[in-house]
Amino acid sequence: MDRVLARETTSSRAPAAVIAAVLVIGLCVYALLETAVRAVGQPPWLIDPQTAAEKVIALPAGVPPLLLGVTGAVLFAAGLFFFLNAVLPGRRARHVLADPRAAVVVDDEVIASALARRARLAANVTQEQVMVVVSRRQVLVNVRPTSGVPLRATDVQAAVQSELRDMALSPLPEVRVNLASSGVIGA
Repeated sequence: MDRVLARETTSSRAPAAVIAAVLVIGLCVYALLETAVRAVGQPPWLIDPQTAAEKVIALPAGVPPLLLGVTGAVLFAAGLFFFLNAVLPGRRARHVLADPRAAVVVDDEVIASALARRARLAANVTQEQVMVVVSRRQVLVNVRPTSGVPLRATDVQAAVQSELRDMALSPLPEVRVNLASSGVIGA
């Protein structure tokens, strides 16, 4: 069950691996074709492999600095993309609910909706006055109170924390409540 939960909460690295494989295969096929064309005695399609190797060895001679800089920046960006994709954990916007009988994975938007409802009831405001953002480690609750109606952030925070405890999320995020300084005219 742990494998299923891990697969559902982390993103796949397959697209980056496919991109890398296609680039390497394309480069190898091109080098093979150029070498085969040279072995048969025909002129190269784009550049002779030996000439290409000599130009790479002779770098930066004869190449404009701007072209070298742009090429280096592109290669650096591509390498950084693949490196970060390999090293950083790919995480989907989902949380695991503790349940001994089944693997339960819930999208963060669903959790945010439930927490917004609870915060709205605790603050006694309308649906448009509450916005909740759920991330892996934090729940951010933004409330615009009704003008003239006192509202304590601790009441809203206690209600949201209670709802989180009832959900039994793993990992349990920290709750932060922001009350807007300007209120909304009540209906």
